[in-house]
Amino acid sequence: MSWSILELLRNNPDELKENLKRRYIDVSIVDRAVELDKKWRQILQEVEKLRHEHNVISSQIPKAKPEERKAKIDEAKKLLSVLEGKEKELNEVAEQRDSLLSSLPNLIQGDVPEGPDDTYSKPVKFWGKFRVYKEDVNGFLEKVKGVEYEVLDWKPKGHAEMLENVLKLGDTMTASRVAGSRFYYLFDDLVWLDMALLMYAIDFMTSRGYTLVLPPYMLKGEVIYSIIDMDTFKDAIYKLENDDLYLISTAEHPLGALHFRDEIRKEDLPIKLIGVSPAFRREAGAANKDMKGIFRVHQFHKVEQFIFAAPEQSHQLHLELLSNAEQILQGLEIPYRVINIASGDLGACATKKYDIEAWMPAQGTFREMVSCSNCTDWQSFRMKIRYVEKNNRGYVHTLNSTAIASTRTITAILENNQLEDGRVKIPKVLRKYLDVFTMAPKEFIEPRKKVI
Repeated sequence: MSWSILELLRNNPDELKENLKRRYIDVSIVDRAVELDKKWRQILQEVEKLRHEHNVISSQIPKAKPEERKAKIDEAKKLLSVLEGKEKELNEVAEQRDSLLSSLPNLIQGDVPEGPDDTYSKPVKFWGKFRVYKEDVNGFLEKVKGVEYEVLDWKPKGHAEMLENVLKLGDTMTASRVAGSRFYYLFDDLVWLDMALLMYAIDFMTSRGYTLVLPPYMLKGEVIYSIIDMDTFKDAIYKLENDDLYLISTAEHPLGALHFRDEIRKEDLPIKLIGVSPAFRREAGAANKDMKGIFRVHQFHKVEQFIFAAPEQSHQLHLELLSNAEQILQGLEIPYRVINIASGDLGACATKKYDIEAWMPAQGTFREMVSCSNCTDWQSFRMKIRYVEKNNRGYVHTLNSTAIASTRTITAILENNQLEDGRVKIPKVLRKYLDVFTMAPKEFIEPRKKVI
């Protein structure tokens, strides 16, 4: 729930219904919430009247004549009993109303494409020179417009094959036996590549004034449920048995919790953070998608951008986060497209979201690398994070974006930077961390120079 949603419920419920229609959600929940809010306000009036009457009687008791005092004490006790019952009813109705409102999604920004699923999302930008296998050209041209591309006569190998059979720097079969599906072992150069990607993103973001944060890897239930959209994350979050603790699925959540129930001076906004952490994801709803390789896995490393902003700052800062993520991918020379996510595919937290999808030559398609969202006051209202300006208070806006998700970025490098002989070129921006120019099958390997 956000403060904006509570205001609309009372002042313009039809606009709230229209927002739900754009998200393809049943609007009857608004009518139920309106009824509960009206009931709450009616009971509140009764409670305030009873409190006033009780206060008047209580103030009269010390001044009453002895023969009148007992009657007034009895009347005060009777009023107090009725008052306590009404206050209990008031709290129960408030809980029902707030539970309904908390299930409502954020208000959608006007330029979000309307549609029930991701097929209605709109590409808004393409970047880079795309390498396309000759048999995939027609399908590729249906997905793009006005881009530069190179036709390959040889078929690039998928990242899973590169990982395990060509470079032999990964092992998902053994990991599956000892930990289960969607786990992996990485070795030697791929471990260094993972670490180099993290250092590259950290260096990039801290050079732009973002504060580096190593956050908790677990959060209490009260905190995690005030930050996340459970419909989106219900199949992602791991809970620790016998503890009220949840493993984080992204650093976004502990970064947002940094100011849980805080008041921030408006003059101190925006607060720009860059968090580095593992991400743990159950992927229970992923069924048989991406079972091979390391694209969709239960654990990976992630560098995450997060901003606390004043309401008037958040639109421009959303574009800043997107630009940061684009520049990171451009530095890696990974071709991509930017997608404006459709209303029906938008998570409840976000008013607007951009995804950045890398081109994957072996798969002949685009795959998500970055998710970049403006959550306005949806999270801050639930976490009770407000800004203070003189005597005025309001809810801050929160924004988040991936900077680097390590394993997904590795898959894009393995597919985009591979050569026909099986070697993989290391992006130039990473070489200062790795001091190598290619990863190669064993027959190409030379003695390693100094690494990170």
